[in-house]
Formats: sequence, C-alpha cells, structure tokens
Amino acid sequence: MTLRTLDSLGSLEGKRVIVRCDLNVPLKDGVITDDGRVRASLPTLNALINEGARVIVCSHLGRPDGAPDPQYSLEPVAMRLAELLDQPVAFASDTVGESASAAVAALENGEVVVVENLRFNAGETSKDDSVRKAFAGELAELGDALVSDGFGVVHRKQASVYDLAEILPSAAGLLIATELDVLDRLTETPERPYTVVLGGSKVSDKLGVISHLLPRVDRILVGGGMLFTFLAAQGHAVGSSLLEKDQLDTVRGYLSEATQRGVEIVLPTDVVVAASFSADAAHETVAADAIEESSFGASGIGLDIGPETAAAFADAIRGSKTVFWNGPMGVFEFPAFAAGTKAVAQALTEVDGLGVVGGGDSAAAVRQLGFTDDQFGHISTGGGASLEFLEGKKLPGLEVLGWA
Repeated sequence: MTLRTLDSLGSLEGKRVIVRCDLNVPLKDGVITDDGRVRASLPTLNALINEGARVIVCSHLGRPDGAPDPQYSLEPVAMRLAELLDQPVAFASDTVGESASAAVAALENGEVVVVENLRFNAGETSKDDSVRKAFAGELAELGDALVSDGFGVVHRKQASVYDLAEILPSAAGLLIATELDVLDRLTETPERPYTVVLGGSKVSDKLGVISHLLPRVDRILVGGGMLFTFLAAQGHAVGSSLLEKDQLDTVRGYLSEATQRGVEIVLPTDVVVAASFSADAAHETVAADAIEESSFGASGIGLDIGPETAAAFADAIRGSKTVFWNGPMGVFEFPAFAAGTKAVAQALTEVDGLGVVGGGDSAAAVRQLGFTDDQFGHISTGGGASLEFLEGKKLPGLEVLGWA
C-alpha cells in the first residue's frame, strides 16, 4: 500500500477540510518563541486555500490533561497563522462545541478557522478506544475530509490522528509527504559516506535508532549527555556527569557490533566539565578519559563536547554525503556550553549532499543559535516520530493513511 496524498481526495473546492497540523509551538508569556512548526504547515494550507477549500485547522499544544487551560490556548497560533497566510484566520474558543460549529458554518471558500486545542478534550489522547472514537466522531461532524499533516504526532494513536482518518476520507498533506521522502532516503537509499550524529540526554532514548541504523551507516558520532554512558562503558570515570548505569552492557554490545560491522563509533576526545549545572558555572576543558582529573574532581559535570571533538565531528560531517543529526551536543541553552552544538550545526549547513536536522531539541537549538531553516537540507518537525521511523517501528498515523 502507498500513502494517500492530496490528489486522492479529488476536488476540494467548497469542501470543509479538517487539517490536523502539529502547531505545538513553545510559548512564553503568550508569545510564540519558535514558529517553525507553524511555517511548516503553510504549503499544505496554501494548497487547500488556493483550491477553494474551507479549511478547519486543528492541533494540540502542550499537555493540558484533557481540560481547558488558558496557558495552552491556540489563539496566539491562530494570530501568527493569519500573519503568515496574509489573510484573516478565525478562531473558535472550543474544539467541537458551539463556537467551532458556528465558525465552520460561517466559512466561505478559501477561508480558514483554527479550533481550540484538541487536548482540552480527554477523548483526544484516551487509551480507551471507544472514548477516543466518540471524540473523533464529534470532530468528523465539522468536515467532509481530513488532511493529516502533523508529522510530529503520527507515532501516536490519537483521535485526530488515527480514528478521524478512519471516519472521513483522508490523505496525507505535503509536510508528511516531504518528511517521508527524506526518511526513506535516510533508511533505504542513502548516499555514502553516511554519518549519524546522536546527542541529547539519554542513551536509552536512542537505543532503537542505534540498533536499526548500525547495519546502514558508516559512522556514528556520539555527543550530549549520552556520551558519558559510552565513556563509562569503556571503563572511564565520568564524575557527576549524566550516566545510565543500567545501559552499560547494552552500549558495550553496540560498540562490539559496530566493530564487527566496520562501523565507526566516534566518541569525544575532550569535554567541557563544569562545577555545577548552571549557566555561569566555572568550567574547563579536559580529556574525555580524564574527567575526574579536572579541578572539580568527582563532582565535575560534563556539559558539552570539547573544541577538539567539535572540530573532528565537523570534519566528519562535512566529509559525508548523508547526515542525520538528532540531539544537541551539550546544554546549548547555556551560552558557555553551546559551542559543540553550534559547530555541528554549522558543519551540517556545509554538507554536499543531504543534511537532516532530526527535529525536537536539535531543531530548537539551530534556531536559537541563529541558523535559519533554509540553511539545512531538511529540518524535521517531529523528533519522536522521526526516531521511531528510523527505529523501524510502525507508526499508526501513517498506517491509517495507507503507508506500509
């Protein structure tokens, strides 16, 4: 089976089209601090607007636990969407109630309404199939068709992602189609050399990816908090750095398998060690195998890869034809510990081939560090979904659209 795309829905002029986007953007004091996911929704929305559809945008934002919570309202998102679309966007103060019904009824061809946060309704994320399906049935009354375009949630069996697609004629939007094309290139037809860069806090979050990609890649560069579990697996002391002791044997197994397969796992040769986990903590660079020899001793905490490692990682990235990066190299939110992440991001912009930023914290990092989306081959909108795809898992939000 192949993915159902927009053209499978036929003419949508005058039709009420529900678009399940992922507009789960970060907010601070009601202001969007990174509108990347809103901008990523524009190609599909503009295609529907240009066709004369009556567009009903729905999304979640945050985790409001199944009840209305003003801090998670989508109203700021609707306002930003209106600016980006350069046309008015109505906002409904509920999802399936009187406000939503009235706003949808008032739509003319080519007009757009955003309904309130899906997760203000417990049925959206319920584990009870009947509860979830009941909410999907209420959503279905608003539209004639569903366009699923929230790639960041396709790994979730939720009412608007899965059940609604079984009720209404449904297809994937342009964003999901693009994401799948990139991920297919990463797993099935990568140009070589193929390098994967993994960071972030925990090894346990990346075990499935490492296992699935080891037979497919040429090298894996390891940074972030997870590097200390790799160092400890090799017998090195890591001070008070993040360490998952229960994963040491698993990591040793991966190191052994990599050797057998001829895959290079590249670990840092130096790290930035700090006295404490804080933005202004005293810090110094030490050899990766001598963390406890820093002036902070066993209380030292590794918070970034060192400059020697950053340069080596950058060289490896620039020398590759395909690169997938997921997870920052250090605590990039603190300027003193952002250099490693910035070096990886810069190198990724210089790849002569396909350079992919794998969503989540990596996408947030590149924007915070001053990079723009068009400097990279692709920035995924779904960190968790991307990882599960690369682990080889079945994603319910894609299967229901015909992907197999």
